[in-house]
Amino acid sequence: MIPQISHAPGLAQPVLNFLDALKQRGFTGDTATSYADRLTMATDNSIYQLLPDAVVFPRSTADVALLAQLSAQEPYRELTFTPRGGGTGTNGQALNQGIVVDMSRYMNRILEINPEEGWVRVEAGVIKDQLNQYLKPYGYFFAPELSTSNRATLGGMINTDASGQGSLVYGKTSDHVLGVRAVLLGGDMLDTQAMPLALAQQLAQESSPTGRVYRTVFERCRDQRALILEKFPKLNRFLTGYDLRHVFSDDMQTFDLTRILTGAEGTLAFITEAKLDITRLPKVRRLVNVKFDSFDSALRSAPFMVEAKALSVETVDSRVLNLAREDIVWHSVSELIQDVPGQDMLGLNIVEFAGDDEALIDDQVSALCERIDGLLAAHEAGVIGYQICHDLAGIERIYAMRKKAVGLLGNSKGQAKPIPFAEDTCVPPQHLADYIVEFRALLDSHNLTYGMFGHVDAGVLHVRPALDMCDPHQEVLMKQLSDQIVALTAKYGGLLWGEHGKGFRAEYSPAFFGEELYNELRRIKAAFDPHNRLNPGKICAPLAVDAPMMRIDAEKRGTFDRRIPLAVRTSFRGAMECNGNGLCFNFDVNSPMCPSMKITGNRIHSPKGRATLLREWLRLLAEQGVDPVALEQSLSARSPSLRGLIEKTRNSWRARKGEYDFSHEVKVSMSGCLACKACSTQCPIKIDVPGFRARFLQLYHTRYLRPARDYLVARVERYAPLMALSPKTFNFFLKMPLVDALSRRTIGMTDLPLLSSPSLRQQFAGHPAMTTTLEQLESVAAASRDRYVLIVQDPFTSYYDAQVVADLVHLVEKLDLKPVLLPFSPNGKPQHIKGFLTRFAKTAAKTSDFLNRVAKLGMPMIGVDPALVLCYRDEYREILGDKRGDFQVQLVHEWLLPLLSTRTPTAAPRDDAWYLFGHCTESTSLPTSSKQWADIFARFGARLENVNVGCCGMAGTYGHESKNLADSKGIYALSWQQALQKLPSTRCLTTGYSCRSQVKRMEGQGLRHPLQALLDLV
Repeated sequence: MIPQISHAPGLAQPVLNFLDALKQRGFTGDTATSYADRLTMATDNSIYQLLPDAVVFPRSTADVALLAQLSAQEPYRELTFTPRGGGTGTNGQALNQGIVVDMSRYMNRILEINPEEGWVRVEAGVIKDQLNQYLKPYGYFFAPELSTSNRATLGGMINTDASGQGSLVYGKTSDHVLGVRAVLLGGDMLDTQAMPLALAQQLAQESSPTGRVYRTVFERCRDQRALILEKFPKLNRFLTGYDLRHVFSDDMQTFDLTRILTGAEGTLAFITEAKLDITRLPKVRRLVNVKFDSFDSALRSAPFMVEAKALSVETVDSRVLNLAREDIVWHSVSELIQDVPGQDMLGLNIVEFAGDDEALIDDQVSALCERIDGLLAAHEAGVIGYQICHDLAGIERIYAMRKKAVGLLGNSKGQAKPIPFAEDTCVPPQHLADYIVEFRALLDSHNLTYGMFGHVDAGVLHVRPALDMCDPHQEVLMKQLSDQIVALTAKYGGLLWGEHGKGFRAEYSPAFFGEELYNELRRIKAAFDPHNRLNPGKICAPLAVDAPMMRIDAEKRGTFDRRIPLAVRTSFRGAMECNGNGLCFNFDVNSPMCPSMKITGNRIHSPKGRATLLREWLRLLAEQGVDPVALEQSLSARSPSLRGLIEKTRNSWRARKGEYDFSHEVKVSMSGCLACKACSTQCPIKIDVPGFRARFLQLYHTRYLRPARDYLVARVERYAPLMALSPKTFNFFLKMPLVDALSRRTIGMTDLPLLSSPSLRQQFAGHPAMTTTLEQLESVAAASRDRYVLIVQDPFTSYYDAQVVADLVHLVEKLDLKPVLLPFSPNGKPQHIKGFLTRFAKTAAKTSDFLNRVAKLGMPMIGVDPALVLCYRDEYREILGDKRGDFQVQLVHEWLLPLLSTRTPTAAPRDDAWYLFGHCTESTSLPTSSKQWADIFARFGARLENVNVGCCGMAGTYGHESKNLADSKGIYALSWQQALQKLPSTRCLTTGYSCRSQVKRMEGQGLRHPLQALLDLV
């Protein structure tokens, strides 16, 4: 049995007292002190791990002000606070002990827009892509572009002064912040904006904390102006930190405190709102994708592309390109970045032109292409080809691939992973190629592999050496490399922190600034935060406070992970290799990943959160001397015993009485997963939460009793065929409100689906599709076998939505083929979802044997439901390995498309369209399925349009569990409900049984399967 884990880190009583007092004073947000919640805030997109004491989620500036006021009272003056946004930082900027103040959960409102004057006012938790989605109808966008734009908050961008693609034209975040509302510890409010010097001097005369801030910043930046101008680098990516250089305008006529706060990493104040300058959307955009025979050639060719008046020049190396080829993202760009026959594409420059004058943009593109054509003809500069992208959709797909580069590097094979620690160095662009030659020589001298991509137009390149942070020797090497890269960058007149902020790299600041200017930074810190309570250890400490800075070689995630045995780490690869990139925090409701995170806003219900908790669970098991892999292997030999039942009952009783076990917190996180498997393809690391979730549940329930609903779900494939023998009788009882109420109270299930009546067996009694046996099929002559189509049944469609299967039989007959309904053999997917993996292995083995026998007939086997068919490919292979065999069950569209391509002439599409709502598991695992369905419909003269939606919220039996009911309906409302309200329901289709079931529950009328619409067309 798994021993109880009861030694989770304790909570500090002053922190608990503070949170209690906060609530009593009217704080309207959330507070969290559970180990799970704190762990999700202990990591970001960096290599570090630092556990906070608590997390608070304010709902408004008033909440933040209340927190700041209370913090000034005597009992709480030792507490420290760290603001946090999206948690996408690569250098641990938002990691600290003390209390984390997370602005992302609730403070995500867009407050005001003035299109005439070109500005918008937002709260700190608004996500960049959310803002741009809002601004698009007005013809504007917020210009600084990031690879993490679908989960990075504006507050986080301001605090790190973020920038990215296009910064030569669009600048950094600080160039677009017109003013902020910030709260000082103590509760004083700062509303900043550019102002005349006289007004700044007037504010500096006040005796309040805000007066102290204005006075200190004004005097120090004025008195040290010459030193500041000398020391601040002449780079597009000038600095992150306290921007003393731009507090005064160049003509010294205006003063703007905003520039001190942008890039301050939350060390000065809580930024709660911002007024932002917005930029007109360009009317014309063009992309030239230039292909090279080496990465060095791509780098050295960048300057003439910048000179061609390009908006931006992005570069990607072969390592990133090859990882992209293996990812789901490649299918969307493969036509736009085609390989050059006979040549290896080892570097790519993505050159964008944008503006409002189409003729001018096209002339610029033509001029660049003429020069490239000359290089191609002369076989010079390593150019091997190029492609032009004219349409906006294609441009956005290419950038989506480029944005995924960071995460893709984390999916490299082996224990060593490309990691961030010196990946945003910035040097003058004219020196970049030579600098990278030395940089690569340094890494090559240690025999390291690495990935490179970045913004060559601005001299910024992201270089991530592959190191194993679980290896203490490589951890030491990381620090050595960091020191050497600092020196190398200085040699070329550059910066270590050109884009991603300082964070734990603040230890290099004194050497960079020099003692005199560094002390000026410390005076600024002292004016805002004299007692070093805001994100201590970052940027600098107050001048009068002797406090250490965070260090490069601080405690890292690998410090904890290495305590897990290598065999266990290897076995639980997905959870261990999550690199914190946070793509699963994607705000877009039409994105399939991750529905539980989208509806709860709680990061323990995200793939990243679940991976974090599982890693800690594995570490705690290792401390107890428990090997979960060995325990799993022993379960198949165990048999139920009275002693085991008594022990589980005792443990469960203790849990209900409140006895602590971290496993319970992990269980809560795992139980919120819909098992949609979007993470297994959408996540760059492909961590497959449902896979390790099933393993956790199996082990958890070796110690604790299972709820009755788990057994009900896992055994559905046993009782559904029996109930289908008399569907009317069972439906009579299932329709009773009393039965539903009893089901909710006793087993926690609700809205149980009705059986199909008449059943499939009743509809096809005496029909060859039902009566043909396997023995008869084996006797069919080989020459005639291509006329048979074998239908593999699943428990949900065959017994609860039988008309779909019946219509498939009729469709096959319409195509002049012979359908045969194979005998039902349990798939096992429900067992896998609930963590009955020992039983699932037996089910999978038995059904694999049956399907392998059938496969020898050489007749196509097709299934209807995507989740069940894909289970044969994924979960079966995972649990059985080579024992699975090589049988293939196709989905309907996979079978139809090649068949129809040779048998049915293409007809001209009619005007009335059909609309396909994608099943999340299918659309992520088979990203071309919607296009294939559209091609099939086109052959019958029909137009099928794909509707971009996320998860429907049903996910098998998830939506039928009472505890999930509110979330299930909430997920449905996020995208499906809105899309369906805009379209004629009779023309809407979906392939998933769960999706059809959810729509029927919510709308009172279900959707049809695409094959049913095809039957009408035929």
